[in-house]
Amino acid sequence: QVQLVESGGGLVQAGGSLRLSCAASRRTLSRFAMGWFRQAPGKERESVAAMSWSGSRTYYTDSAKGRFTISRDNAKNTVYLQMDSLKPEDTAVYYCAAASRRDSDYTATRPVEYDYWGQGTQVTVSS
Repeated sequence: QVQLVESGGGLVQAGGSLRLSCAASRRTLSRFAMGWFRQAPGKERESVAAMSWSGSRTYYTDSAKGRFTISRDNAKNTVYLQMDSLKPEDTAVYYCAAASRRDSDYTATRPVEYDYWGQGTQVTVSS
């Protein structure tokens, strides 16, 4: 079992930045592909960014490219999502997730591919 706890959400003005953190306990994340998802009211959960457990491969949804950066610190058992140039349409609950995969370069982009989820953290961007 892996427990994931997100933090770093909050209220920010458009154009501002936030850094989300996802801390894991009970197991090391070093062999898990990681992802960040978000879900706005009335919408489906969507992938925002993902990283292979090797760290060599990343994925970003089109709306996140150039603004968001996913990273991981295996020594701290933590994954981050740096979000810059935030827009009101980025408002959502953000979730981190972990996927156990043998392929060190696999990036998982669909919710069904993930084995563990955090409880989510609210990000609100005001205009």
